[in-house]
Amino acid sequence: MDFIKNPAQIENRSMEIIAPYLDGLNLNFEETKIYSRIIHAAGDVDYTPLIKIHPSAIDAAKSAILRGANIFTDVEMVRTGINKRTLSKFGGEVFCKVADDDTKKFATENNITRSMAAMRIFGEKLNGAIVAVGNAPTALFEVLRLVRAENISPAVIIGVPVGFVGAADSKSELAEQNKIPYITVTGTKGGSSIAVAAVNAILYLLDNSRN
Repeated sequence: MDFIKNPAQIENRSMEIIAPYLDGLNLNFEETKIYSRIIHAAGDVDYTPLIKIHPSAIDAAKSAILRGANIFTDVEMVRTGINKRTLSKFGGEVFCKVADDDTKKFATENNITRSMAAMRIFGEKLNGAIVAVGNAPTALFEVLRLVRAENISPAVIIGVPVGFVGAADSKSELAEQNKIPYITVTGTKGGSSIAVAAVNAILYLLDNSRN
């Protein structure tokens, strides 16, 4: 069987296959890149109508990265997948506390999930940062509570938790609020790979050297 072996050619061909599904959406160049990366990561063109990007989200994320903002994630899979080498060029780091002992203790004492506890512990560190939630709806609910009740103000929230319990509701709440720009995927779909794809697409817009 003959197949494409060159990584760049594989990626280019993938984007060519995805492109027709984006026709008619009136996306700009940067939005097209993010849509394409998310769909590519999912291997699922059915994501096309589900992706929602706040009009200010891309610029807010880029500005945050350029000024050295950090990224805070709900799970290790998201932290691991983000291109930390590129982010570090701008002075930022990626943090996840879900497995930390203090997070586990806090979660047990307060009868909440560890991802939720981690976001609560991050607290004011989220101001001006990028929050990327790919797995835990409770983490996204907590970030939104912090925004609403404690005036915490991330630069942008990339909220794409996956699942059948709370995921769709948390993303609906994200899209309905008007304080923080966001990128999300409506419904039950999502996941760590989708959060990573969105973050890395933004990083790629700023630095496509792949070094």
